[in-house]
Amino acid sequence: MFGYVTTNRPELKIKEDQIYQQYYCGLCQILKKDYGRKAQLSLSNDLTFVYLLLSSLYEPQSQIESYRCPLHPTKKHIVLKNKYGHYASDMNMILTYYKCEDDMIDDHSIHQNIYHQLLKANMKKIKKKYPEKCTLIKKELEQIHHLEQNNCQDLDEISRHFGIIMGHIMIYDNDSFKDDLYQLGFYLGKFIYLLDAYDDIEEDIKKNHYNPLKNKYQNTDFEEKYVNILEMMMSECSFYFEKLPIIENSEILKNIIYSGVWTKYALIKSKRMEKKNESL
Repeated sequence: MFGYVTTNRPELKIKEDQIYQQYYCGLCQILKKDYGRKAQLSLSNDLTFVYLLLSSLYEPQSQIESYRCPLHPTKKHIVLKNKYGHYASDMNMILTYYKCEDDMIDDHSIHQNIYHQLLKANMKKIKKKYPEKCTLIKKELEQIHHLEQNNCQDLDEISRHFGIIMGHIMIYDNDSFKDDLYQLGFYLGKFIYLLDAYDDIEEDIKKNHYNPLKNKYQNTDFEEKYVNILEMMMSECSFYFEKLPIIENSEILKNIIYSGVWTKYALIKSKRMEKKNESL
């Protein structure tokens, strides 16, 4: 998964950081319970955000549990579980499964092929549970693949399809919130796709792989224009977020939307500048 939708951790209060970790670790444990240890490898910040957002909006009854994590066994960890965690777990699996399919075609990856086979049995159950979402996500990822194969240079068009995916993932119920949730997810999805392209650009140039930013990357005004596009995406995303009547965990969600997503961009840019300076 992408993992770009995360917190700006230093800006969170200690209690807020603890709550975020309860959701993150909660999703990890739900993935394990629902689909086994192999599913935990697909854990992402992006679907943790979906879990946190939907839980904060609908405020369901949740279970608080403690457990020892094999990666951090010295102390017990607190986790939070509810029905939106199971939903985020299912969406995480759908995205991972079809992303593996896409990577197998693009990169002929043996590792992705093996992981895809491991997830196949679980997907039978998920397809029965969410037939429309599975069909839509597969179709939109195929559209992205088709545009990439045809060297699409239209950033709006190619990012739109991942926006559609995230828009539909954000919708849990057919209720009064669904339109705002869709729009929030749509613009966040476009942001994720374009930030992923930025993250991969130099490696894609080196390997002569497709990247929608490749032809623009050497332009002197590239960085400025690119940031403007990202800012427009997150401006729209935040507009629809603010329309939702969220009180619980609102400061954590604002940290992610207004700051956290930009820490990833800043980190990518900083590492790139360091490499350039070292090569001088």
